[in-house]
Amino acid sequence: MLKVLKLTLVVQLCLAIGILSRQALGQNGGSKVADQSLLKPWSGPYGGVPPWNLVRPDEFVVNFEAAIADAEKEVDAIANDPAPATFENTIVALETAGRPLARLSAMFGVHSSNLNVGVLPDVERTVVPMLSKHEDKIVQNSKLFARIDAVFHGEEFKQLDAAQQRLVDDRYKQFVRQGAKLSQADKDRLSKINQRLASLFTDFSQNVLADEQGYVTWIEDQADLAGLPTSIVAGMAAAAKEKGKPKQWAVTNTRSSVDPFLTYAENRSLREQVWRNFYNRGDNGDQHDNNAIISEILKLRAVRAKLLGYETHAHWRLEPQMAKKPEAAMELMLKVWPKAVARVAEEVADMQDIAVQAGDKITIEPWDYRFYAEKVRKLKYDLDFNEVKPYLQLEKLREGMMWAASKLYGFQFTQIHDVPVFHPDVRVWRVDDAEGKLVGLWYFDPYAREGKRSGAWMTDYRAQENIDEPITTLVSNNSNFVKGAEGTPALISWDDADTLFHEFGHALHGLCSKVRYPSQSGTSVARDYVEFPSQLNEHWLMTPEILNQFAVHYETGEALPKELIDKIEKAATFNQGFATVEYLASALVDMKLHLAGDVPIDPDAFEKRTLSELGMPPQIPMRHRTPQFMHIFSDDGYSAGYYSYLWSDALTADAANVFEEAGSYYDPVVAKSLHDHIMSVGDTIDPVEGFRAFRGRDVDTSALLRKRGFPVE
Repeated sequence: MLKVLKLTLVVQLCLAIGILSRQALGQNGGSKVADQSLLKPWSGPYGGVPPWNLVRPDEFVVNFEAAIADAEKEVDAIANDPAPATFENTIVALETAGRPLARLSAMFGVHSSNLNVGVLPDVERTVVPMLSKHEDKIVQNSKLFARIDAVFHGEEFKQLDAAQQRLVDDRYKQFVRQGAKLSQADKDRLSKINQRLASLFTDFSQNVLADEQGYVTWIEDQADLAGLPTSIVAGMAAAAKEKGKPKQWAVTNTRSSVDPFLTYAENRSLREQVWRNFYNRGDNGDQHDNNAIISEILKLRAVRAKLLGYETHAHWRLEPQMAKKPEAAMELMLKVWPKAVARVAEEVADMQDIAVQAGDKITIEPWDYRFYAEKVRKLKYDLDFNEVKPYLQLEKLREGMMWAASKLYGFQFTQIHDVPVFHPDVRVWRVDDAEGKLVGLWYFDPYAREGKRSGAWMTDYRAQENIDEPITTLVSNNSNFVKGAEGTPALISWDDADTLFHEFGHALHGLCSKVRYPSQSGTSVARDYVEFPSQLNEHWLMTPEILNQFAVHYETGEALPKELIDKIEKAATFNQGFATVEYLASALVDMKLHLAGDVPIDPDAFEKRTLSELGMPPQIPMRHRTPQFMHIFSDDGYSAGYYSYLWSDALTADAANVFEEAGSYYDPVVAKSLHDHIMSVGDTIDPVEGFRAFRGRDVDTSALLRKRGFPVE
């Protein structure tokens, strides 16, 4: 199943000044005086670490003002250098400029995504437009672009190595794509559009967060908990206690709480209430309604694309991706869509039969799908995931994925306690290679809390590089798992375990990086390629080595029984109709929204009409309805790009076969090839070439259909 909530709420914006991480930017308040300690080089062990203990949220604005001013001075110095433009004094100089701003942005992005409370929403509304204006000022610097152009077209270019040529090529095309060749009047117009979009993105994100925090389903009668596993009930009780109602149970408005409730709760009316709260986020006709914001975002994106010389926003966004054109992405999605819809019809028929046999005189609705799907799973495969969950301890599975990484890449993980963290839930591990050399740090922030955006994602605080000296990376994984009752370990679902391994795959992509320039480091690759390493890492969860050692019962310590493992394997393609359709519906609506051009769009009406034209099964909602679609409306990152999970999964399904053909997911020869051609090279080579070097040929998309249990023909 595609893990479409990965990510990722962390979006990297590649600028001329290196990598500025906009992890879902947000904050603002503003004091007039600050000591600027957040702008200083990070001190301490491990090459320096973020000084979370020094962060004062109300000082972000003044710090950004200072950091942006300093960055612009550095960029102006490069642009006005009297010496002829060279790779070193222009391209490399840009890679190393703006370090204080990059450090500040990393800390700001973490607070925006993980601690968005107090003054931070207001801070965000000020800072994001400031950054947008700064980005435009760099790209629109005509003297700077002239130097980049001179390097790109100069004789020196031919003498550069392949990675350097790719860096120059990417930088030149990036500037062109962002308007470097426009007239001054059009540059001014473009900058106004970008700043307005930055504000709209922030408003959209804050509205979704407000609806996630503002809607809670409260349960007072214990009878309404019927069907729910003990661990879920305990989590609901803990959530209620945290919110000041210790004698009740709370279903918070995040996926980590909603999905388990929809799967097991017998009270149908409560399931509907929980479902409507969740799927109506941003669409309640109140002060947090996102429809008008979406309409304006789409209009501005369409105008911007035309201004930049592209037919639509989708054409602009896909040009640097593997797909290159929207038509290629649509072709893959529409190849899979009818097979997935046909499978849904079979799944619904099975569920309806069970409902009838149970005497439930209902027609399956969206809030029924997960509930009856579980009953079908038990009937067809004798598999009850409630029997599996006691074996899925968050901490033991964390140990397991670290163990797998040690076998694949030689990494050794050691928990440390000598660095600051931004919240008590956060823990940190030192990562060394097989020779004991420091690779980087891994920060782990696993639990849901107030002010934390929903979903799961990876980000880096510092990218690996080796320009003048080796600089190690700092990466993190952030999730929204529900804490267990006091004194008991956190137990997670099988789907959550899959998510855990997926996000760790992103972190490993950053930790494996061995490149020279930060703009090419780790996960700084094409959007429709970046999910490939993380989706591939999901496969290690099901390996016997992990399940036998780390999927152990939280009370007895016994390993997950083989009969349960066999049932999980047999049910691997179960419910793939649902999983694929809910994802693809979102991806198709995303693409069609951004292919529509500059026509006025009513988001709700467009969504309804598009789903009807596609033949969307009425029993399934989009995984991300338009008014809450953070991937595509909280920034430009995944806009017209949500297809990328499917594109990457085509690569994943085919690549996994290499390990299977070798007879083990721990085969050292295949693992080394994966490291050398995929995990360590970042964006120094074309991803098509990297995949071809690993697989021995181009991707076979039929592997994707087989993985999901769909007919190939």
